[in-house]
Amino acid sequence: MPLIEPYKGVRDFYPEDQRIQNHIFAAMRTAVESFGYEEMNASILESTDLYRSKTSEEIVNEQTYTFLDRGERSVTLRPEMTPTVARMVAAKRRELGMPLRLYSIQNFFRYERPQRGRLREFWQLNADLFGVAGVEADIEAIEVAYRVMKQLGAKDDMFTVRVNSRKLLYDLYEPIVTGERTIEHVFSLLDRKGKMSREEFEKVWEKDFGHPFTEAETAHSPRLQAVFDALRAKGIPIVFDPHIVRGFTYYTDLVFEVYDTNPENARSLFGGGRYDKLISQYGGEDTPAVGFAMGDVPARDFLETHNLLPHLHSTAMLYLAPVAEKDAEHASRLADSLREKGVNVALGMKHTKIGDHVKAAVKLGIRYFIAYGEEEQKSGTVTLKELSTQKEEKISLDNLASRLLS
Repeated sequence: MPLIEPYKGVRDFYPEDQRIQNHIFAAMRTAVESFGYEEMNASILESTDLYRSKTSEEIVNEQTYTFLDRGERSVTLRPEMTPTVARMVAAKRRELGMPLRLYSIQNFFRYERPQRGRLREFWQLNADLFGVAGVEADIEAIEVAYRVMKQLGAKDDMFTVRVNSRKLLYDLYEPIVTGERTIEHVFSLLDRKGKMSREEFEKVWEKDFGHPFTEAETAHSPRLQAVFDALRAKGIPIVFDPHIVRGFTYYTDLVFEVYDTNPENARSLFGGGRYDKLISQYGGEDTPAVGFAMGDVPARDFLETHNLLPHLHSTAMLYLAPVAEKDAEHASRLADSLREKGVNVALGMKHTKIGDHVKAAVKLGIRYFIAYGEEEQKSGTVTLKELSTQKEEKISLDNLASRLLS
C-alpha cells in the first residue's frame, strides 16, 4: 500500500516539531499567566449558529468546516475562539468574578489556501479580559501581547504594534452609508484594502458609496490617545495605523495588530481588539471585553526569520546504554534510581554496539550519553558525554543526578 500523505494544510508533529510547539506555548503561558490570566478550554465542535452573523461572513460562508451530524444538526469545527469564550461567559455571567481574565491554547480549522503564515489547521493563543469598560483594559491587552513577544525573545526593533479604533472609523464613515450599504460593508472593504491596488480600491469605494475615499489620518480620540500615552510610557513600540480594521464584525472600538518589521517577513503576526456587544448576542448581559489571538504558524515564522529558535533537546535528559547484554539489568537499576531523583532517562535497547547507541541518541535529540558496563559498576563513576559538544567528564554515581538536574 502506498504511503498516505497528511491532509492538505495540516501538519504532523514529530518530536523535533513538538519541541518547538512546546517552546512557543510555554512562552505564551508564561506571559499571560504573569498578568493573572487563567486557562480554560471547550470542545472543538460548535453549533454553526454560534458563528452566523456574529463573525466574518467570509469565514462563515467560505472557510469553515461545517457539516450535518447524524441528528441533522449543522455543526462546525471552530475557526476561532472568541465566540466560544463569549458563549461560555454569557452562560455563567453572574457566577464569574470580574474582571475575568481567561486564556486558551487550542487548535482551529479554516478551509483556505495554505500559504506562508496560514494553514487549514493551526494552534492559537487566545487571551481575553472581561468586565472592564475603561481604557485600562485596552492598555493591558496590548501590554500582554507585547509581553508574549518579549517572552519569545523578540527585541523591540523586531516588531511594532499598530493601533486603530473602529469607533473612530464609524464616526468618520457612517455619514456616507446609504441605501443597501451598511457600516459593516465599509469595514469589510477597508479590511481588504491591503489586498487591492490603490486605484482598484478607490474605484470600488466610489462606486459603492458615491464619494472619493477619505482616510483617517490621526487618532482624534481621547481614549485612543490615553492608550498611546500609557503604552509609550512603558516603552512599547506602538503607532497609529488607519488601515487596521480586523475582519471580524464583533469589534466595537480598539483594534490592533502586531507586525514584523523584518522585510523578509513584513506581515501581521496577530491582533485583537475590543468587543463589548458580543456576549449579549449570546443571551448574556452586556459585558465589556477585549482580547487578542496569536497563531503558532506566524509565531514560528517570526522566530525562524529572526533566528530566535533555541536548540531544543529531547525531554529525555540522558541516554543510558548498557555496554553489553549482561549489563542491561544493572543499567536498568541505575535508570530507575535516576528517575526517582527526577532525571528523565532513556534506556538503550536493541543495539549491541556503543556507536549505534550514540547515533540513536543523536537522532533522538538527547543531550547526554553514558555507556554503563562492568567497569563503571566497579568504580562507581561514569563518563558523562554531552553529544552536541562532544565534551566528556568523569562523575561519581552519587553526584550524577544533581549534575544532570543542574
